[in-house]
Amino acid sequence: MEGGAWRSPSSRGSSIAARVGAEPWEPSLLAIELQRRPTLDTMNESAAVLHQAAQQTDVLPADLVTALQATEKAHRDGYELKDLVGTWRLHFITGTKKTRKKAGVALGAGRYIPKLFKIQLAYQADTADQGEVQNSVSLGALHMCLTGPVKFWPKAKCLAFDFTQIRISVGSLTVYQGRIKPASADQDFYGQPLKEQAFFKYFWVTDLGIAARGRGGGLALWYRV
Repeated sequence: MEGGAWRSPSSRGSSIAARVGAEPWEPSLLAIELQRRPTLDTMNESAAVLHQAAQQTDVLPADLVTALQATEKAHRDGYELKDLVGTWRLHFITGTKKTRKKAGVALGAGRYIPKLFKIQLAYQADTADQGEVQNSVSLGALHMCLTGPVKFWPKAKCLAFDFTQIRISVGSLTVYQGRIKPASADQDFYGQPLKEQAFFKYFWVTDLGIAARGRGGGLALWYRV
């Protein structure tokens, strides 16, 4: 940006990813730039930004949200439950529509999860479309872990989940462990329609990181642990 004039992508001489860590620039121009480019260029540029973020490199929150939205819009490839198997640490969120309204300026376009909090998802596949998820939250020695079943809906490209058990511990000492739903809830879950389930719709699935939109409308990005 020189003299208030916007330069074309070719004249900028650098990709969006190359601008990570550089002097902040107007986020709205990123949205215009991605929207005006051909689909393939948009996918390449936005994916480069997501890779930078998944490598825990600083990316402006507004730029990361734009890249997430562009990747989601251009996404055409499918994925399988086995592609999600592993442990992923939550790195960035935009919050749901409700939380964004409540949080207002505090949340803004989105925010990174403070390193003080360790929030992880761990997926396990038992079959092609069924498995288990562990959602753990740690703060110092305090640790809470929710577990439950997952079901993959290939046509909708959604991974539905439920939490039926909980474990709370301090250090190596388990303070509480038990069910938060009846034992029948796990099997009942598999018989429910998608509209009755909580889910993530993943649109970026790589060995390095994953990104999804939740049922509430929020966007999130995780990196592999």
